[in-house]
Amino acid sequence: MKIGIFGGTFNPPHLGHVTSARAVIEILKLDRLLLVPDGTPPHKTLPEGSPTAEQRLEMSRLAGEQMNLGDRVETLNLEIRRAGRSFTADTLETVHEQYPDAELWLLMGTDMFLTLDQWRQPEKVLSLAGVAAFSRTEEDAEAQFSLQRRKLTLLCPSARIFTLTVPGVVDISSTELRARLKCGGGGNLLAPAVYGFILREGLYETGADLKHLPLNRLRPVALSYLKHKRIPHVLGTEQEAIRLSERWGADVEKARVAALLHDCTKKLDMEEQTTLCSRYHIELDELERQALKLLHARTGAAIARDVFGVDDEIYRAIRWHTTGHADMTLLEKIIYLADYIEPSRDFPGVDKLRKVCYDNLDAGLMLGLEMTVEEMAQRGAPVHRNTIEALNDLKGKNSIEQK
Repeated sequence: MKIGIFGGTFNPPHLGHVTSARAVIEILKLDRLLLVPDGTPPHKTLPEGSPTAEQRLEMSRLAGEQMNLGDRVETLNLEIRRAGRSFTADTLETVHEQYPDAELWLLMGTDMFLTLDQWRQPEKVLSLAGVAAFSRTEEDAEAQFSLQRRKLTLLCPSARIFTLTVPGVVDISSTELRARLKCGGGGNLLAPAVYGFILREGLYETGADLKHLPLNRLRPVALSYLKHKRIPHVLGTEQEAIRLSERWGADVEKARVAALLHDCTKKLDMEEQTTLCSRYHIELDELERQALKLLHARTGAAIARDVFGVDDEIYRAIRWHTTGHADMTLLEKIIYLADYIEPSRDFPGVDKLRKVCYDNLDAGLMLGLEMTVEEMAQRGAPVHRNTIEALNDLKGKNSIEQK
C-alpha cells in the first residue's frame, strides 16, 4: 500500500492544497491520503484570531471530501491531540507503526521542501518516507528543486525524492486568502463546504449575518453541514424545488431556502439528535424516539429557524418533509416531493412519480405517500401516523372531487 501524508496548518485549506494533492495522488498512484493539520506548528506562529485546532481539523476534513475519493482520504487529529509542538518525524513514526508495511510519501509545497534540511530530525523524516514536493509555478522551480535534492541526498543517501510542477493550480498564499476573506472575497478559492464552514463559524472576520444570507452564500453554508455524498441530493432537491415551484406557483426563493436546509442535521447520530431535541424543547412521540431517520426533519427545522431565521412557512416545509401531514400547504408539498423525486433518486416507479407530480401535484403527493407506505410495509417497518393521516386526507379529498 502507498500512503501519502499531507500536513500543514491548513489555515485555511484551499483549492491549491486540494488540486496539488490530487495531482500527487494520481502521479504516484497513492492508495490513501492522510491529511494531518498541525496542532502547534514548529516553524511559525499562527496569526492572532486564527481558528481553533478543532476548526482547522473540520475544514481539512471538508476539503478532503472535496477530492471526491471516498474513504481513500482521511483527516487525522494525531498532531492536534498531541501535546506540544507538531514535529513531522513524530507523525511519520506514528503512521509507520500503524502501517508498518506501507510505502509512505510525505507531500509538501515548495517552501517546506526548500527548508526540509533545517527541520527537527531531517534524516529520520527522509528514512521513514519519500518526499513528494510540488510547485505551483514553473518559474525557477526546477533549479531550486535540483539544488535541494542534492542537499537532501547528501544528508540521507537512501532518500526517495520526487518533485513536480502542478500547472494551473491556484497560486495563492494562505495569508493573502485570509485577507480576501476578511474583505468579503476569497470564496472562489475554497471548496464550497469549507467556505460555508468559515461563514457559519465567522472565521477570519467574515462576519456573515446568517439570518440574512443571500442564496449564493446560504448554499455553501448549507453544504458545510452535510456528508459529501449527500451534497448532490441537496443540490438536486433545490433544483427540483425550483421547477415544481415554477410549475405550481409557489414562492421560488422560499422553496430554495427550504430545500438547501432540509437535511442540515441529517448526518447526526441518535445521541446528537436527541440533544438537539432537548435544546429546542422538541417533544417526540414513541416512533420518533426509536427511528433516527425521522428526527432530522424536526431538528433541521429548529436549526433553520434558530440559526438562519427562516419564517414559519419555510420552517414547516422542513419540519414535514419526511412524514408529511394532513392538509399540507403548497410549499410543504413541494419540498416533500422535491426531496422524493430529485434527479439523483433512482428507484422503481420514480419516473412515473415525476410525471404525475408535474401533471397534478396532489395526485403526485398521494402516489408518493402510497409508495412510502408500501415500502415501509415491505420492510416490516412502522409507518408514522402523520403519513397515514396525510394519505387518508388526500384520498378523502379526491373522493369528494370525484363525486
